[in-house]
Amino acid sequence: MANKQKKKRNKKYQGADAKVSSPQVLRVSAEERSAFKEWWLTYGRLVKFTAAAAGIVFALLLVIVGLIGLFTS
Repeated sequence: MANKQKKKRNKKYQGADAKVSSPQVLRVSAEERSAFKEWWLTYGRLVKFTAAAAGIVFALLLVIVGLIGLFTS
């Protein structure tokens, strides 16, 4: 009779000297950007914040001028 074959190990090794984690693959893609797109990615948040602040100041100024116009006419 033939000898019984030993079952192969398929369980992950978890001993004290086991690897902590498997290596991670980092994939990077490149994109062609125009000069304006590059500038916008750098300064976009600053431009949006400045535009919002200027809009608020303009709205307040418009309201104040309107109130002054109501009382002086």
